[in-house]
This record gives sequence, structure tokens and C-alpha cells, in this order.
Amino acid sequence: MRAARSFGFAAAAALAILAATAPARADSSAQDLPATMAMLKHAIGIHTVEGQHQVPVLAAYLADQLKAGGFAASDVEIIPVGETAALVARYRGTGQGKPILLSGHMDVVAANRKDWTRDPFTLIEENGYLYGRGSADMKTGVVVLVQTLIRLKREGFKPRHDLILLLSGDEETAMATTRELAKRYHDAEFLLNADAGGGTLDTASGKPVLYQIQAAEKTYADFRIALTSPGGHSSEPGPDNAIYRLARVIDRIAAYQFPPQSNDITRASLRALGARTPGALGAAMTRFATHPDDGAAAATISADPAYVGQIRTTCVATMLNGGHALNALPQSASVNINCRIFPGTSVASVHDTLVKVIADKSATVTVQPPPPVASPASPLRKDVVAAVTAAVHHRFPGVEIVPGMSAGASDSMYFRNAGVPSYGIDAAFTKPDDTFAHGLNEKLPASEVEAGLEFWHRVLVQLAK
Repeated sequence: MRAARSFGFAAAAALAILAATAPARADSSAQDLPATMAMLKHAIGIHTVEGQHQVPVLAAYLADQLKAGGFAASDVEIIPVGETAALVARYRGTGQGKPILLSGHMDVVAANRKDWTRDPFTLIEENGYLYGRGSADMKTGVVVLVQTLIRLKREGFKPRHDLILLLSGDEETAMATTRELAKRYHDAEFLLNADAGGGTLDTASGKPVLYQIQAAEKTYADFRIALTSPGGHSSEPGPDNAIYRLARVIDRIAAYQFPPQSNDITRASLRALGARTPGALGAAMTRFATHPDDGAAAATISADPAYVGQIRTTCVATMLNGGHALNALPQSASVNINCRIFPGTSVASVHDTLVKVIADKSATVTVQPPPPVASPASPLRKDVVAAVTAAVHHRFPGVEIVPGMSAGASDSMYFRNAGVPSYGIDAAFTKPDDTFAHGLNEKLPASEVEAGLEFWHRVLVQLAK
């Protein structure tokens, strides 16, 4: 026992010397999991829905967490914009390069308790999933980014680049905070957006299929198509009825498809998806990736709602308004047409196409605010691809990494428009249509919180060191 104690003391002394001379060792992601979950629970409990004036509350809470985690008060700023706000936190580096921007949003889509199985604003873990509005889109991503920066502070990490966390407050609606952030922080090396990209799991087996880096997204635009009629008493109907005419206009739009389009990013994505998608859809993806003029392949892909946006501009009716009284003929009727426009296609050309399709010279077609923003594709950077690949392969060795295009819009579009290369790199791996983001009973696999902490730590250390 004495010999053993003597050996133990000597070993301890040797370890102490090694510890004093060795570089600081990174903490584990598991160590930060309890604090991250507590932060996420608090964040989901704050109703950051448009009009509720609660985004500034969440921003203040996250700012306090950052300051408690080692950020100087002067490096954390809340920017009020109307009833919402943006949060900025600067992790200071050695100033050897332009800043790297980290993006996410604090607001969420509205959720009614009576429609949900569980309270949407209470974080609930059940059957391996985290339920709650924002669990997938995207309070988990926001909290993971905050906790990762706190961890880097604790570890004493000294990056060459400043890391600037930019959290918008109305990404789901007007994007006014996003525009303000892009105006202030457009002089940057690149932007990493936790609200796009990510990994796909096989629906049946749950095994990883591939990981997409979002390098492009479609332009978002709303068009209002409006018609008028003389109106009159409903007991004396005539041939000119604004609602009937609008119905015919909507039918024409519903029947129209924009021509197929592709670029290097979408072809690479479809090639990878086609190799992993069974049946006719997978075969069509493979053919289209090689021959974008293959009409039959385009028709097969377009028949699937999940993929039609990858090969076409899409325009769809989303809201109706018409009439002014139950007992009067309508004097006006209008419909909102929401378009997701393929990169390289102008908003003006889509407007002109809608005018031709509706074939009603009395109709007005106007672009709705805010003005659409073109979002040019970002060139794939080798350093970003390498860092993301290393982080993904640490968890899932050999998973293919491919570029991708979002059919929807994200905060990245304003930064791309300002000349900042932007890359969506959501850490999560999920099954297609499994998270119900924007829908009822939104959820995220609970495993993706710790995985996200590990992913973002590895990516940031590699890119900013």
C-alpha cells in the first residue's frame, strides 16, 4: 500500500508538471448540455411571436447569459427595431482577418395551444424528441451558438478572426432586423447560418444519408393580384363579379408551371439525392442532374412537393380577400401570390409572366413590401467545406457532403446581396418532414442538442484559429 501511495504521489506530481506545460484541453460538449437545456427551456417559454413584444425579452436574457459567460458588456448589444430587436455579440480575436459572422433568429411562427397536443411554449422531452415552438426553427440553434461561444471563452480560445454573433428578431416576418444587421456588418469574411443546410436521415432506418451545405437560396417575393367590379345589390347579380373573375385567375396560376432550371449547386445536390432515393423519383433526380433538359425527369421531380422548388420558380396562392358586405356584390377581390424565385431569375420577369398567365387586362399585379432581395449563390470555400466535413465525419464517418439550395428564404439572403458569402450549416440530422417546423407539434430529436454543441465547437475552432 505504501509503494502504491508513493507511486500515486509521483504520478500525480508528473501529471501536474505535464498539465502546467501542455496546452489547455478542450472541455467536452456533454459538460455544457445541462446549461444548454436550461437555456433552451427558458428560451422556448418566451413567446417571441410577431406582435407580442417578447423578442427583446429573449435578447436581454441571452445577453445576460453571454456576459455571465465572460463577454464584456461593451461586446454585447441589443438593437431595437420597432417592437422587436436584434442581438449582437462580438468574440474578439487577434484581428488578423475580417470577422466571421454567425447567424440565427430569435423569433418563431405563431402557435395556438388549442391546436397542439402539448403546450407549444413549454419544452417537453418525450420519446426521444424535444417538443416546442422553436425546438427545430430555431431556438435550439440559437442557444447552441450562444453556449458554444461561452465554452470558447471558458477555454481561452484566441481566434485570428473576430466571431460576431448576429441574432435577428423578425426573420419569420418582415426581416427588418436582418436588413439592419446586414447594413452594419457586411464587411466580413463570410457568414455561417445555423438556420439552413443540415443532415438528412433515412426515413426507415434512421441512418445518415448525406449532409448539405446551403450555398444558395431562392428569392422571396409576394405579388398582389387585385380586381374590381361596380358592385351593387346581391339580389341583382350581373355578369361582372370580381370574386368570380379572381377565381378564374387563380385557376390559371394553379395550372401554370415555370420552366425547369438548374445550376451547379442544385445539380450536385440532386445527383447525391438521386443515388440515395429509391424508385422513380431517385432515377429522375439522377437523369435531371446530368440532363437538365429531360422533361420527363423534371415532371417526376415536380410532382413531389419536397423537390419541385429545387428545379423551378414556384408561385402559389396563399391569402384571399374579397367583398365588403354579405348582401352586396363585391367591389373588389384580391389574392396574394407567394413566389420563390430561382437564383438568376429576376423579380420583374416573374411579374411579367404572372401578367401573361392571368390574362386579365383589368387586373393589377403589384409587388408587395418589403422589396424582394436577390440572393446570388455563394462560391463554395474550401476552408468552410473542410471544416464542416471534419465536424460531420467526426460523428458520421464517410457521410457525403454536398452543396444545396434552400427553396425557402433565410437571413442569409441580405448578406449574400451585400456581397458576403453565406453558408447554411445547421448541425442537426433529421428525417425528411419529421420536425414540423412552422407546423403543429414542432419537434427535434433530443440527440441533436449535444451533437450541435460538438459540431459548432469543431467548426469554429478550425475556421477561426
